Amino acid sequence: MYAIVRCGGRQEKVALDDVLTVDKLPGEAGSSVTLKAVLVVDGERVISDPAEVSRYQVTANIVGDAAGPKINMIQYRNKTGYRRRLGHRQRYTQVRITGIGPEAKPQSKARTQSEPAQAKTAQAKAEEN
Repeated sequence: MYAIVRCGGRQEKVALDDVLTVDKLPGEAGSSVTLKAVLVVDGERVISDPAEVSRYQVTANIVGDAAGPKINMIQYRNKTGYRRRLGHRQRYTQVRITGIGPEAKPQSKARTQSEPAQAKTAQAKAEEN
């Protein structure tokens, strides 16, 4: 199963556990982000109807920040002695895709950290009874 998502003015093809570099997103490392699906392919079934695709969500966890390559610019005017150097380095966010589907819960087993905590609380409740 894979999906085409829209993020940062571009469309990207994503599958489960892919790491994607997108434009800077608000949030800290480890927080969850929901991306809008444009097209979903599930085996032989291709879902492209806007009414049906709007039910699908792609969830991702923020891995961390990244920076693009340094872009150097030079401005020069002939015969005036005017020279100016500029530089720019675009900031990006890396996200790991954790779930694709009509529900927003994560599907990846290796990436969820809340499962052991939930198991411990369930055991504590069972011991109290």
